[in-house]
Amino acid sequence: MTDEKKPKQLFWYNIALLAFVSVWGLGNVVNNFAQEGLVVVVSWILIMILYFVPYTLMVGQMGATFKDAEGGVSSWIKEVSTRRLAYFAAWTYWVVHIPYLAQKPQSILIAGSWLFRSNGNFVKNTPSIIVQSLCLVIFLIFLYMASRGIATLNRVGTIAGMSMFIMSILFIVLGLSAPAMTGSTIATANMTHVGNYIPKFDFKYFTTISMLVFAVGGAEKISPYVNKTKNPAKNFPKGMIALAIMVAVSAILGSFAMGMIFDANNIPDDLMANGAYIAFQRLGNFYHVGNLLLWIYAIANALASIAALAVSIDAPLRILLDDADPKFVPRALRQKTNGGVPINGYKLTGILVSIIIIIPALGISGTNNLYNWLLNLNSVVMPLRYLWVFWAFMMLNKQLDKFHSDYMFVKNPKVGFGFGAWCFIFTAFACILGMVPKITYASNPSAWWFQLALNVLTPIVLIGIGFILPAIARRHNGEELN
Repeated sequence: MTDEKKPKQLFWYNIALLAFVSVWGLGNVVNNFAQEGLVVVVSWILIMILYFVPYTLMVGQMGATFKDAEGGVSSWIKEVSTRRLAYFAAWTYWVVHIPYLAQKPQSILIAGSWLFRSNGNFVKNTPSIIVQSLCLVIFLIFLYMASRGIATLNRVGTIAGMSMFIMSILFIVLGLSAPAMTGSTIATANMTHVGNYIPKFDFKYFTTISMLVFAVGGAEKISPYVNKTKNPAKNFPKGMIALAIMVAVSAILGSFAMGMIFDANNIPDDLMANGAYIAFQRLGNFYHVGNLLLWIYAIANALASIAALAVSIDAPLRILLDDADPKFVPRALRQKTNGGVPINGYKLTGILVSIIIIIPALGISGTNNLYNWLLNLNSVVMPLRYLWVFWAFMMLNKQLDKFHSDYMFVKNPKVGFGFGAWCFIFTAFACILGMVPKITYASNPSAWWFQLALNVLTPIVLIGIGFILPAIARRHNGEELN
């Protein structure tokens, strides 16, 4: 077998499994159940059909069309649009990770609390300013390690990721079978009534869909595998359909399992932070293994969060700076040490993440409230990078005759443009409505307005900084010419 043929050895089921492990996790089930209850079952079905399937198939076509692009979405934008927009795509991809980096230390602390204390009192009793101060220390330690060029725990992350995946499947199996196997009581009454699963499509409901988009997003990670697939025109779409089915089944069955373990009509306020741990603790009691399942999950989640924190400090920044256009990114930001570390990029990361860690703690009381707010902020900010995927696909369909692809989602450019426009508008709609705070206004008006201000200002400021850098770059370039 020649070397040229070796890369194209993946079949549809390989693609489906690779993508499933990379985009799915138990947290997606817990977080959306916490916000919607049993109606999330129908929400999962709708989001899969209307959004996730076309999204993944668009990514497949973009990856197949630009098979040699190393910069991901920004490279796609550069091919179908302008270098300026390519810069903004790269900037967006990096800057949306800032709230994500601010949230990961919280996950590490919560996992550690459950591992050593076997309860969720940490988020209930610890003042938010103390927790956020600890989070800042954890983040700065990892930032320092990354700036010293220390390895980013890829192997640990892979092992932890696989462990989290296994625990997610185990949760579904054990949760659904618990009543029959152990005689445990189903927590939610009337789970067989269809009416309990039908959403009320009101304003409150639409403010929760950003978390669904956040859960199923990130399919662009699998674009490099398109050209490693055998007969991509046939196998890749089959793999994506299989992925959608696997995610839908996991989401729906996981939501059923949540309804059996927690009362969907009386959801605890700390379900986002503690729900997965409480679930495994209860399952351990059902199956008479004590806290064993809880401890395994806490260790896996802590390691996965540590690896994600380390990797997300380094990888998105390198995507922004390694192929940075000097016209838009100042020389100072592109500066690297002798070891190849973008030291000023790390400093900018440190400043922005530190601000998002500390400032909210000054106006949001309670660690649990802070955890829920930051998670919801991520559901608003992180999907902004998906907008560039859909914009690239729209622009590709406007000039389809210029490019060749071994796999095409749709051959009609107008239909393809329509799919891209639909997903673009839906994502923007979800992000904008997701800014509405999830606490009730009447319970604490000042906290509601404070959260709304942060939810609106955070993406504006983060994206806005990207408009300042080209002006700085032009000034420096002009000085160099003089």
